[in-house]
Amino acid sequence: MIVEFFLKWVRTAPVTERAAASAALARAFCAGRPNFDDRCAAEAALTFLLDDPSPRVRMALADALSMSRNAPLQVIAALAADQPEIAGMVIARSPLLADADLIERVALGTPAIQAMVAARPTVSIAVSAAITELGASEAVLALLANEGAEIAPLSFRRVAERLGSCGTVREALIRDPRLPADCRLLLLMQLGEALKTAPLIAASMGKLWAEAVVHDACTRAVPSLIDTVPNAEYPALVEHLRLRGQLTESLLVRAVAAGRTDFLAAAVAALTGTDGSRVATLLAGGQQRAIVALFRKAGISAALDIVLLQALALWCEVETGRRIAGTQEIAYLLLQSCGAKLSPELVALLKSIHLDALRANARQHALAVMAA
Repeated sequence: MIVEFFLKWVRTAPVTERAAASAALARAFCAGRPNFDDRCAAEAALTFLLDDPSPRVRMALADALSMSRNAPLQVIAALAADQPEIAGMVIARSPLLADADLIERVALGTPAIQAMVAARPTVSIAVSAAITELGASEAVLALLANEGAEIAPLSFRRVAERLGSCGTVREALIRDPRLPADCRLLLLMQLGEALKTAPLIAASMGKLWAEAVVHDACTRAVPSLIDTVPNAEYPALVEHLRLRGQLTESLLVRAVAAGRTDFLAAAVAALTGTDGSRVATLLAGGQQRAIVALFRKAGISAALDIVLLQALALWCEVETGRRIAGTQEIAYLLLQSCGAKLSPELVALLKSIHLDALRANARQHALAVMAA
């Protein structure tokens, strides 16, 4: 009888009173345990209110029902498809929306609605995939910032491919520790392309000089990229570098000079088809003749033998505590011990590695002095 009276009254009541009464009915429905007939009548009344011409009434319903597991499902579904202010409240809160409902909102919704889906307390892999495939940049940024979102490696790749040219998205991706190694490489290449085509760079340097400078900067950045990648992802990174033609001998020298012997092992394993753990063991303490044979099988030129072997030996001493050294010292020792036997190009490469390490160490020291 109460619901019957409500339905008669609501047709002529002012908007403010209709909204307040609708919210009260919705809260009572979610909190109470009425008998079956009363519950059916209340649910029918809530469904009827979806046709109210005033968005204030539907907003009141959304506010009262959006966080309840007892809300009528058909009412939640309709509110989730309402105008953005109403739909957003339900989409951001409701535990009743299934993945299929959320994916539909991502496909059909505005960037603001997509961002609300991405910011939900928990986001499944399937919903994350839909956002990375279809979402606008603001939705993707909300997803990356959401600690409750489960994102598959493939979804990270799609974001890098679709939106890697967007500076804010690229920055958010790079900061994310879950980002796969190949995505970091892709973003590095995209950054290089963006710099080459930047009007300021082209105007101040000229096109050819800008391309040369950016190429050199990207080449130097790849070893730094190796530092950010877990050892378990080295095989994937090696494969992507190989496919892009960036797994060069100079990169191997830079990596080994910086102590990334595991990366060398992953590269040699990929190039030879040999088991990675076996290669790592051999490089750590095998006979030089066996290591050189492995280098030849990998296609590494004989000119690099002396540098790679000496660097492996020096880093072995560091790891066992017989020597205290970093990249700066190792590069200098390689120049001193091998320089006379190397080509001018290799000598120049080692000098470049040494100077880069000097600058990096000096910069860190200056920052430490300023912070003291």
